[in-house]
Amino acid sequence: MKSSLLSESNSDLNPDQSRQSAPAAIQVPEHMIAAVRSDHAGESGAVAIYRGILAVSRDPAIREFARHHLATESEHLQLIEAILPAQQRSRLLPACRWAGWLTGALPALFGASAVYRTIDVVETFVDEHYREQIEILARDPAHGDLRELLERCRADEISHRDEARSQLDGRGLIGILWSYLVTLGSRAGVALVMRF
Repeated sequence: MKSSLLSESNSDLNPDQSRQSAPAAIQVPEHMIAAVRSDHAGESGAVAIYRGILAVSRDPAIREFARHHLATESEHLQLIEAILPAQQRSRLLPACRWAGWLTGALPALFGASAVYRTIDVVETFVDEHYREQIEILARDPAHGDLRELLERCRADEISHRDEARSQLDGRGLIGILWSYLVTLGSRAGVALVMRF
């Protein structure tokens, strides 16, 4: 594993991938900074998940799936980096990238079903995480532009989840245990990056 696989910043991502730039006018209210910090860390981890899949899988369908979703997650990362000042970002980003890379690479060792199961679980968690923030912002019309940005990201994540889920046909005990570990890790990660 090369460190270049795990490090990313706005300068590493192709600006042509973005459907639109985050408006400079979007302000993150004080009470949402920790949540948006967790979004930034999560999108950093998501980029790493797909890089991990691409580093390991040789399945053409999985590689195409990962490339397509990597482009979307890279765009999300750019959008959130545009509104979250560097000093507000988590100090745990290197750990998030390593954890994300492993979350993609490990299931890729076991084949397509394991990859799709992982993405289903991760995106189910992310859907809920974004939904909670959107509900908070729905009560705060002054920050409708931030809510719209999060809604856009959430819609993409739901699409990713549904695409992965459509490829699954049940799960065994190992799938259940892996799903539990991924969900537990996601929750722990969010709790940590919201603080640090």
